[in-house]
Amino acid sequence: MYSSVSDHYFRSRSRSPDQSDGVPPSTRRRSHSPTPRVHLDLPKLNDPDPVRRAQRERELAARMAAVELEKASKPKEQDGARDLAERQAEFAKLLGSRSGGVYVPPARLRALQAAAGNDKSTPEYQRMSWDALRKSITGIVNRVNIANIKQVVPELFSENLIRGRGLFARSVMKAQSSSLPFTPVFAALVAIINTKLPQVGELLLTRLISQFRRAFKRNDKIVCHSTTTFIAHLVNQAVAHEIIALQILVLLLERPTDDSIEIAVGFTREVGAFIAENSPKGNASVFERLRAVLNEGAISHRVQYMIEVLMQVRKDKYKDNPIIPEGLDLVEEEEQITHQIHLEDDLQVQEGLNIFKFDPNHLENEEKYKAIKTEILGENSDDESGSEEESGDDDGEEDEEQATQDIEDRTETNLVNLRRTIYLTLMNALNYEEAVHKLLKVQLREGEEIELINMIIECCSQERSYSPFYGLIGERFSKLNRVWTDCLEQAFGSYYNTSHRYETNRLRNIARFFGHMVANDAISWVVLGTIKMNEDDTTSSSRIFVKIMMQEMMESMGLKNLAERFKDEEVRTACRDMFPTDNPKNTRFSINYFTSIGLGLLTEEMREYLKVGFTYHPRIISSLLTCAFIERSSFDHGTTSRDA
Repeated sequence: MYSSVSDHYFRSRSRSPDQSDGVPPSTRRRSHSPTPRVHLDLPKLNDPDPVRRAQRERELAARMAAVELEKASKPKEQDGARDLAERQAEFAKLLGSRSGGVYVPPARLRALQAAAGNDKSTPEYQRMSWDALRKSITGIVNRVNIANIKQVVPELFSENLIRGRGLFARSVMKAQSSSLPFTPVFAALVAIINTKLPQVGELLLTRLISQFRRAFKRNDKIVCHSTTTFIAHLVNQAVAHEIIALQILVLLLERPTDDSIEIAVGFTREVGAFIAENSPKGNASVFERLRAVLNEGAISHRVQYMIEVLMQVRKDKYKDNPIIPEGLDLVEEEEQITHQIHLEDDLQVQEGLNIFKFDPNHLENEEKYKAIKTEILGENSDDESGSEEESGDDDGEEDEEQATQDIEDRTETNLVNLRRTIYLTLMNALNYEEAVHKLLKVQLREGEEIELINMIIECCSQERSYSPFYGLIGERFSKLNRVWTDCLEQAFGSYYNTSHRYETNRLRNIARFFGHMVANDAISWVVLGTIKMNEDDTTSSSRIFVKIMMQEMMESMGLKNLAERFKDEEVRTACRDMFPTDNPKNTRFSINYFTSIGLGLLTEEMREYLKVGFTYHPRIISSLLTCAFIERSSFDHGTTSRDA
């Protein structure tokens, strides 16, 4: 045992090949493991020429090495194909969801789009382009306004509106219902699109009519109001025929309620100017029905007031509601295509155009629309737009330079200060003479005289009851200078035409003020020619105005003197519309009106006109005689009481 151990410890080591006998190595050398080599079993080639054999062996080795490398790389390609298929499946799953997909991180989404966008004929790529089309159309529609509509239209035509006409119709309807003041802008945009792609305008109009019918059945006032407003402006733009507007009005007025009349009034204000110009008979029948509803009194006072305001708007010829607002008349009349769709037609709203559907001829249809787009916009549309932008920039610079040169204050600060001064002067005066004396010292620029008169009348209307203080001020001003008389006569016409805007108390004070002016000859009686006493040209407010003014004149002058003054040739010529003798209907209306307010004595000439010019039924003659007897007896009674 011990010997074996000693043999182990004292056994001589084997020499290194480089070590000489008896000389130890300077450093210990470690053995290195050999480099791994790819062993290829190459077949042996028998060739008597050694050089040629070596070359053939090298070529064979290279070919076999390439085969081995190809085998080694195949699993990686299979993994890549598997990953691509998984990404495409995941993308298709996300797009196939009902909400259009869930949130995906941007990097992941780009990778999925890249995976699906390699082949443009796949459903995944078409769905991706459909979502991009929907977002683009919605963004363009949401930012359109009067200032940029000319720049937005080419952008909209750049999108495939034939494929996305359902998306366009839905976006426009949603945007219009959210912002009703922009309805004329959306209607102008649709009118431009309709000239080139009429199927888009027809689809939108069909959906609007269908939505109105559905909302009317459900008594949805908000949706009815927004839909009728849009239809009204489409009629104004000649996209829809006026027959649909008349059918909607007939439906709303057939069974009048507060909501239906309110919608009809709003609809008529928007489209009334167009109907009055293109369909006068239909317009007249609509207002006759509104007048009948007003006389029935089955609706609330608020809605009755709305009808009266509408009649005044009609009298003013819709000056605040033009057919096409300024800046939106962008389509020539001969280029517009009008769709004649009736309210009771069987409508095809084509809801399937709102959702994605796979198109096997997608690429072909895209090429067709590119040709249509080129025809609409032109080949040099980009160059033209660039030149327009440059010219627009130059014009903008010129406008800025001109604006810096001419600065105009549009805040009306000076006018507000002037009104404040006039109001304080009137309130601090002890009597009308002091007020006139102080007001004459107020510095007025040329053209501001009417503001002084208007401020006097406004202060008079704000009193709880009429104060002769203001009438005496107006009378004194009119006798000082002809300028003030002209301003008072101008104010009479203005306040009479806008009498529907004032409540009863203010209307009474204003009417008594002008009654004082006319009775004391502060203004000419010729101003009474503004009054047209017939059923069409008067409202309840204007009739109240005339009644109170005439009663004030009668109290100041007396009925006999008043009647004699109206017999004056100049006054009678000026007041021929106030006491009409051209139409029996208007004559009867005027007779009944003045008789009802206790001024039947003024109607004798009109009664003679009816007796001489026309033959009446005995019942009508007896009623007229009865009215005359009642008037005469009331007149005699009034005279007796005054004499007493």
